[in-house]
Amino acid sequence: MRIRIHSQLDYNFEASTDLLLQLEAAMIPEQFVEQAHIALPPKLEHFARVPAHNDIGERLWLRTSGNVVIDYNAVVRIDRVLADVSTLPAVPPHQLPGETIEYLWPSRFCPSDQFQSFVEAEFGDLQGGAKVAAMLDWIADRFSYVPGSSGPDTTALESFVKREGVCRDYAHVMVTLARAAAIPARVAAVYALGVEPQDFHAVAEVFLGGSWHLVDATRMAEEGGMAKIGVGRDAADVSFLTAYGSAHMNAQTVEVEPA
Repeated sequence: MRIRIHSQLDYNFEASTDLLLQLEAAMIPEQFVEQAHIALPPKLEHFARVPAHNDIGERLWLRTSGNVVIDYNAVVRIDRVLADVSTLPAVPPHQLPGETIEYLWPSRFCPSDQFQSFVEAEFGDLQGGAKVAAMLDWIADRFSYVPGSSGPDTTALESFVKREGVCRDYAHVMVTLARAAAIPARVAAVYALGVEPQDFHAVAEVFLGGSWHLVDATRMAEEGGMAKIGVGRDAADVSFLTAYGSAHMNAQTVEVEPA
């Protein structure tokens, strides 16, 4: 599968501001970036590339001011090994690789320690990938996708109570339920086919059968049609733009289509 990506950010910054960006498709073995170009403001006070979380993708440090337009284009070939998640076994906690352990713990937006009793009562008879599949079905059956129904500070617990949200809320709930079942889970920022309305998309990634697998509780995107941007404990780790100062968004667009 090859996908074509175009994203553009248009912001205003009144004063010199430090920006941390993460919006390029990651150059990792499971996906090959055939073409890529990022157009940055012509007048930058600072520019640097730094590794992103778990060395998946890169972040860009910029320091700039005024009107800032960032335009990114890429063609990415997805070479990911796909599997039916429901058939995969869980890895016992004591056999987990060290790099997965932080994804067992609660995080800012994913208070998994508060969901252990619920997960045991609702999914306790299932194991491994079958349990993850049941969690995905549970969220898809009970949640409504409602743009504007949540904000940047909404946690998985709040989304669980309201039963509505957007992609990051669905991902946070899925990650929270999986961690409560001792299955490592993290949030992945992706470009994905099938997302409506098109935007930067957030999904969950679960560790089953000895490897990571992308799952989308919104049911809009399939694993084979996602280009990974970055991963983290929750959405705070994969923000496409973090501004250390006052920022005003003029426009923002994302387009993903088959190449």
